[in-house]
Amino acid sequence: MTAAQMTPPTANQLASAATPLVDGLLRLGDNALILSQRLSAWCGHGPVIEEDMALTNTALDLLGQARMWFSLAGRIEGQGRDEDALAYLRDSHHFRNLLLVERADDDYAQTMVRQFLFDVWHYFLLERLSQSTDADIAAIASKSIKEVAYHVRRSSDMVVRLGDGTDESHQRMQDAIELFWPYVGEMFVDDAIDQEWNKQGWGPLPSSLQTSWLSHVEQVFAEATLKLPPLEGAMHQAFRGGRSGRHTEQLGYLLAEMQFLPRAYPGASW
Repeated sequence: MTAAQMTPPTANQLASAATPLVDGLLRLGDNALILSQRLSAWCGHGPVIEEDMALTNTALDLLGQARMWFSLAGRIEGQGRDEDALAYLRDSHHFRNLLLVERADDDYAQTMVRQFLFDVWHYFLLERLSQSTDADIAAIASKSIKEVAYHVRRSSDMVVRLGDGTDESHQRMQDAIELFWPYVGEMFVDDAIDQEWNKQGWGPLPSSLQTSWLSHVEQVFAEATLKLPPLEGAMHQAFRGGRSGRHTEQLGYLLAEMQFLPRAYPGASW
């Protein structure tokens, strides 16, 4: 055995070797964190108190999931970054969330359409992740899917209620679909990280989720009397998305607000 073989790997070497695993975990955590932040903006501003509370509870569910993914990523990375460091001390180009979740929403119809499109994808993803060969990933997914199953039921119900409601609510929902549809294709694009996850049995290829996702979306839209745009239009942003660190300026504004306190007072605790 040579001296090189006897020398234990450094933390940087371990992190480098684990990059696909860590990057994939950050994608999961970033999606949950950024959407949680978007939803939290409705706290105290919901159209009715029941919805105000429901949106806030969904935001808290997603925040809890983000914490679990970040904690696991930081532990595997081995560079001393905990969940707070990963959430508050990364710049926008280091985030790996879908563009869909960072998009600002101007009204409640947009909030619910975005939530529905994400929830359905999120559920099928967690369903597959719960079968991961990595015990930690499987455990987090199995715990999270119980919450996300409720998210899907609630957002599906709201899409039907608003889509098949008044003329105004129907039109607002259809307009929201047209607004967000170009961003859903990113959820189903496979890249090198996804291929490594699939090879190792950590998680599925995103492309394998598309059929189940589309089937559920079609069913709910039909019940809601909403038109499903052509799937080709969903691929508009698919290859220049946030999963590779290319974001809209809207993420920068969101992070400036979310990260202000820990950056202004580094190391503060309470």
